[in-house]
Amino acid sequence: MNLGLAGQVILVTGGSKGIGLACARAFAAEGAKVAIASRSREHLDTAVATLKAEGHAVHAIAADLRDAAAAAAMVRDAEAALGPLQVLVNSAGAAQRTPPDELRAEHWHAAMDAKYFTTVHAMQAALGGMAARGAGAIVNIVGTGGMVATPTHLPGGAANAALMLASAGLARAFAPRGLRINVVNPGLVATTRMTEGLQAQARMEGLSLEAVEARVRTGLPLGRIAVAEDVANVVLFLASGAAGYVSGAAVTVDGAVTALPH
Repeated sequence: MNLGLAGQVILVTGGSKGIGLACARAFAAEGAKVAIASRSREHLDTAVATLKAEGHAVHAIAADLRDAAAAAAMVRDAEAALGPLQVLVNSAGAAQRTPPDELRAEHWHAAMDAKYFTTVHAMQAALGGMAARGAGAIVNIVGTGGMVATPTHLPGGAANAALMLASAGLARAFAPRGLRINVVNPGLVATTRMTEGLQAQARMEGLSLEAVEARVRTGLPLGRIAVAEDVANVVLFLASGAAGYVSGAAVTVDGAVTALPH
């Protein structure tokens, strides 16, 4: 299927590694003009070099999206380099996985800063221009932790749930102005974030990391842990005109682990 993304201007937050990097690579392979953002200049440099070696040129922006002003500057930077923004993909931010007995107030605040506000700030920075142009797509990569309460992911799950509500509400509010906003909820994906989550689970249960990982793998209906490209494929579809009537949706990508109609 030709997704019609060639030449479109795409900004991927959290685009220097993991799912965000997989999205940036996939958009670039479709012929889109891609900017990636991350807090870490080192990670950005590595991502740019990796993608360049694969034949893809991307524009890199260092930005701490916990700061609304930095998010606004990020969008201005991307548009100055590539043109008016047509697609925003938010993959930045992840809450620390923490066993419940270790939770303190600062964990709950940090989770909102790390995931909820980074995404909301980026959306807020992009919405005005998209609405003025009468077109745009936003895809927020959130997570199944906002659907099912996991003891080691309670602050992050709460942030995810809030982000799903905000995304759906903004989708409804901006639909008359030509914008589409959707959520993708990955389950377990083979990234460093998955390893951190399994380590927290192992600490809570007093087990080895290997034991927890083996148990998790045996409970997966599709028999494997997802890779970042599995999520990126769904993101590209939702960002494209092929999903032109899909907005306000939350699409679960977890291989039927939760088996919920999302």
